[in-house]
Amino acid sequence: MQLNVSGHHIEVTDSLREYVESKVRKTASHFDLLSDVNCILTVEKLRHKAEATVRVNGDTIYADHTEEDMYAAIDGLVDKLERRVRKYKEKLVDHHARDKQKARYA
Repeated sequence: MQLNVSGHHIEVTDSLREYVESKVRKTASHFDLLSDVNCILTVEKLRHKAEATVRVNGDTIYADHTEEDMYAAIDGLVDKLERRVRKYKEKLVDHHARDKQKARYA
């Protein structure tokens, strides 16, 4: 998995970069096919915004979150990403395969 963390109107410190990496690695553990994660941290006056674009099997998943604290914004972003990646993963699973198998034996 390729992770790119950049900042807009903010210097991305090592602690911020490590925090984002540790949180995104948890999301990557749910889904093995994450290939590229682009994370942008932005500060505008009192708003701290974290946004990420994730490439999955040719598709793109986008999420963003705004808070008053950057670490809280990253936490909210990761929560949204986990939900969206889990939803994408569930779409890939064929839930009707079991129904076909039951119909065959009935």
